[in-house]
Amino acid sequence: MTPTPLEEIELAGRALLLKREDTHELGSFKWRGALPTLEEFKRKGVDTVITASTGNHGAATAWSAKRLGMHAVVFAHEGASRTKIAKIEELGADVRLVGSDFDEAKDAAERFAADQGVLFVDGMERQQYEGYSAIGDEILDELDDAPAAVVVPVGNGALLGGVGMGICRRAPEVERIGVVSKAAPVMALSWEAGEAVSFDESSTFADGLAVRVAIPEAVEVLGEFASRMLQVSERQIARAVGAYAEAGIRAEGAAGAALAAVPQLDDLGDPLVLIVTGRNIDEELFTRARREPDSFPD
Repeated sequence: MTPTPLEEIELAGRALLLKREDTHELGSFKWRGALPTLEEFKRKGVDTVITASTGNHGAATAWSAKRLGMHAVVFAHEGASRTKIAKIEELGADVRLVGSDFDEAKDAAERFAADQGVLFVDGMERQQYEGYSAIGDEILDELDDAPAAVVVPVGNGALLGGVGMGICRRAPEVERIGVVSKAAPVMALSWEAGEAVSFDESSTFADGLAVRVAIPEAVEVLGEFASRMLQVSERQIARAVGAYAEAGIRAEGAAGAALAAVPQLDDLGDPLVLIVTGRNIDEELFTRARREPDSFPD
């Protein structure tokens, strides 16, 4: 696969570098983990996989399954993005809408997989991390000098874990910074505690960040490869989505989180690299974020 672009841009009062994972045909980075994972399972004789997703991981699983001649069943919660669900269905997966949030959908998917004796793909497989580590390699390959930091939106933590792994292999002095929403802070709280902790809420509009239950294995990986974790508000994320839009970039909420965190990084020099994780955002939400960012909680 051709590396995604690394583009210079002036935003948030700074010269930034954007790693444009949104430019892939799926509109997100998730294919990097899903394809090698399903290729490995295909070699082992697996022909059907089940997963749970807020949208982009499900689309990447469906896309990879279609390429490999496999069947995918994707569980999502009932309020999931219509844009993302439509993409998953277009790619030929069987979609099941269950529960009020991602973690309820995941519980249902795991039960269904166990009942059917079918493999459950949880997005934490070794191949997922290795796939995401390529993003770190591509960033370092593109630059003559290592950046000050790479800023990564955090949902289940696999992207930051993988990017951090790739960066640490070659340039451990580069900071690996994760960003969560204050409305879904469980991964930041778990990283700070050094273990998976409980949190009852996941109410962010940035569905790629909408995790309520931390996975212990992901917390362990982040403990090794993440330098720091930051929290941003829903309003800050919405304003970042609007700022990206003014620059001609359609960014979903999770992608906006990295830009929203830039004001908290005045202690770091340039350049900062921000991962633009995806562009798959419902039109109504995109319009609201651009026109009415103050309607989101601060």
